[in-house]
Amino acid sequence: MTIAVPNLMPALPEIFVLTMASLILVVDLFLSGKNRFISYVLTQLTLLGAAWITVSTGSLEVTHTFSGMFVDDVMADVLKMMTYITVSVMLVYSRGYLQLRNLFQGEFFVLLLFAMLGMMVMISASHFLTLYLGLELLSLALYAMVALQRDSSPATEAAMKYFILGALASGLLLYGMSMIYGATGSLDLGNIAAAIQQGTGSRTVLIFGLVFIVAGLAFKLGAVPFHMWVPDVYQGSPTAVTLFIGSAPKIAAFAFIMRLLVEGLPGMMHDWQGMLIVMAVLSMAIGNITAIAQTNIKRMLAYSTISHMGFLLLGFISGSLNGYSASMFYVLAYVLMNLGSFGMILLLSRQGFEAENIDDFKGLNQRKPWYAFLMLLVMFSMAGVPPTVGFYAKLSVLQAALQAGFLWVVVFAVLMSVIGAYYYLRIVKVMYFDAPQDQTPIAAQPDISMLLSVNGMAVLALGILPQPLMALCAYSIQHSLL
Repeated sequence: MTIAVPNLMPALPEIFVLTMASLILVVDLFLSGKNRFISYVLTQLTLLGAAWITVSTGSLEVTHTFSGMFVDDVMADVLKMMTYITVSVMLVYSRGYLQLRNLFQGEFFVLLLFAMLGMMVMISASHFLTLYLGLELLSLALYAMVALQRDSSPATEAAMKYFILGALASGLLLYGMSMIYGATGSLDLGNIAAAIQQGTGSRTVLIFGLVFIVAGLAFKLGAVPFHMWVPDVYQGSPTAVTLFIGSAPKIAAFAFIMRLLVEGLPGMMHDWQGMLIVMAVLSMAIGNITAIAQTNIKRMLAYSTISHMGFLLLGFISGSLNGYSASMFYVLAYVLMNLGSFGMILLLSRQGFEAENIDDFKGLNQRKPWYAFLMLLVMFSMAGVPPTVGFYAKLSVLQAALQAGFLWVVVFAVLMSVIGAYYYLRIVKVMYFDAPQDQTPIAAQPDISMLLSVNGMAVLALGILPQPLMALCAYSIQHSLL
């Protein structure tokens, strides 16, 4: 009996991240509190090394390995690169916050890398088992990260809610996958798509399986009616963890939908289109309307996330390459905006003080005009005000939905966007027109200040010149779905 050795080159970035995570776990055992910075540097070097490997092993060809369970294509490479950049920026923003709260520990960095590894596996999965493995690796690491601040009762409560609801969603997803397997006789996405195209299996079983799968996906995205965990987890988690949950995993969730629905179940597009329309409409409505009543900015941004996920689904509803690339552009723009907004919250937080309330931003223009301007850019972008990147992100998904004939959905989305502008502009009003409640000097380390400035300017620059990123998204989608 001979066992064929799989081609490891497509999975080299994942192997490198896993090796480095294990190494950092061991090295951290021998580091004292003062030398903990070494773990941070090693984590950043891991991200840099993974990016270099991804670029050097990248190819325009679609490569499968591990018996077809793992795929390396242009979309995977682009999304992985964006994930590395997002996690690296998040680490820079969070460094001071973590140090002041005694969370600057090896456990945080190792859990972060294992969560990122789960995202990478999800991005490159072409098999039900690989998709589920990546999802669980990400989820288990996130549960632990939320609960890492052990002396905080809100964090512990948030972790419990996240864990229980996450376990339920994973069960729904797995049950749906088992029903699809029962109907098609395969776990491979390509074989499933072919079997559905040929009319193999019971249509009723396939529909039931699809319902459970979409329910599981909706939970991971934070879309209505599976959004219950988002506000509590965003508010209860340490802000650094909230920043992570609200950014990089959204890229992996986009890839998860692409692999599962677009590549695995294209023959059932008319069925999942209807479900996504309902989720998109409800997410935009409940997310935007409920956010108006919030006074906690993390909770407000949580409901904002729910509404943004509704907009993200508009691209998938179109069922076209143009729509999928618009959704990809949207998720990357959203991650950039989220990094800026939570980066500013982390900047204003200090020892014994969490800048969680909207009132904490009062008079920011009088205290630090440049930071107020950066926050203004991010809020305008989230509201979809030109010439920021958020405007073109919304415009691209709305155009895709309109071209697919969903006029009423587009009109509804525009109305919800107008409602959503209120609570974003409220932050701007508070920063520029209210007197400051707190006169404490805002101290930012040079690298954090510079990166925040780059982040804010990128929101503006990509709004003025969105074509390069849009072209990259379209190119990666086209070459991955050939």
